[in-house]
Amino acid sequence: MTSDASLTDQAAATLRQDILACRLFPGATLSEAATAERLGLGKAPIRAALARLAEEGLVAAVPRRGWVVSTVTIRDIHEVFELRLLLEPEAARRAAGRIDAAALARLDAVCQAGYQPEDAESALAFLSANRAFHVAIAELAGNARLARQIGRLLDESTRMLVLGLGRRDRTGEMAHEHRELISALADGQADEAARIATQQISASRDMVFTALTGAGSPVSVT
Repeated sequence: MTSDASLTDQAAATLRQDILACRLFPGATLSEAATAERLGLGKAPIRAALARLAEEGLVAAVPRRGWVVSTVTIRDIHEVFELRLLLEPEAARRAAGRIDAAALARLDAVCQAGYQPEDAESALAFLSANRAFHVAIAELAGNARLARQIGRLLDESTRMLVLGLGRRDRTGEMAHEHRELISALADGQADEAARIATQQISASRDMVFTALTGAGSPVSVT
């Protein structure tokens, strides 16, 4: 028999992925009853899953409307990428020279995963691999809390990148940047690894900011 906890985990994982992939668009209203029917689950695990996602900042409870997918604001963009710029270059610096051949192969596989320009779903697949790539680097830095925090920030920025990639495809550039970073990490070039990480995050931030604040933006950010 499936426990209530595992059903909540299942619902939370599905809804989280739908939100990050923008299948549930910023500002969309979520009905517990409709969501339960769509996922084939009861209302209790759906309610618990939505409460968990509210703690992560992905949804919010709104009186008389139910649950609403959190919007993306200019402040969100600045804050998420500012924190990434503080944490990820330092993680790369600490990870430099600490990877062995097996870890290097794992990073390279993650770097390449999901990037197929002819595939309409490749952007989502690549961004999932991108998250795993950067979390793996943070884990190699030897600080579990740092890795978890970077993972949360990457979840937030994934949604921004999905919206931004709709206006400009950076997946090819990001794959190239990953290869450069792997090389610096393998050679123990701590400063170079930190520089490449900074450059990649800054470029992604600029792409997102331009895409979501320019004419024809897919969402309204304030």
